Amino acid sequence: MTWSFSVGRLFGSELRVHATFFLLLAWVGVETYAAAGAEAALENLGFVLALFVCVIAHEYGHALMARRYGIRTPDITLLPIGGLARLERMPVTPMHEVAVALAGPAVNVGIWAVLTGLFGADAWRGFDGGILDQLAAVNVVLALFNMIPAFPMDGGRVLRALLSLRFDRRLATGIAAGAGQAVAVAMAGCGLWAGNTVLA
Repeated sequence: MTWSFSVGRLFGSELRVHATFFLLLAWVGVETYAAAGAEAALENLGFVLALFVCVIAHEYGHALMARRYGIRTPDITLLPIGGLARLERMPVTPMHEVAVALAGPAVNVGIWAVLTGLFGADAWRGFDGGILDQLAAVNVVLALFNMIPAFPMDGGRVLRALLSLRFDRRLATGIAAGAGQAVAVAMAGCGLWAGNTVLA
């Protein structure tokens, strides 16, 4: 991917970071520093980095499940909006595609379980709690958000795979993509109505 560079290999896949990711870190650091000082800026940057470790783990969930079906993942790229695991091909069997799609959110559920069970984090406290509570909450949100049946998100891929059991794959992809467009328009509308420019 253009404007990305390698930071190493892990589990057989090259881990890449897009240059714009550093713009996100710079924006978070400057905004927080201006509002609350250096200590708060460092805390926020630490949280963002921890969050993206969870995002990378999510993408490796997809990659390692794909490997079970003989599909390589040449690289995983970290972007400001999340991560992208580039599979060399899509699974041919619909249920294999379901398994690959579910593996990412399952990793987030696993992280939430570890943070809760071993470290006593409480996702319900969310951003009113400490950093572990925040990470637990974010992993729950990542799992749920990714399961929205809107292609190309994980839930949309599950939808496409299940539709492929009954319909032609091209038609199944069209239906799942249409659902993704509908969800995008609805979310943008809600963002504009609520004055939430990030959501829009």
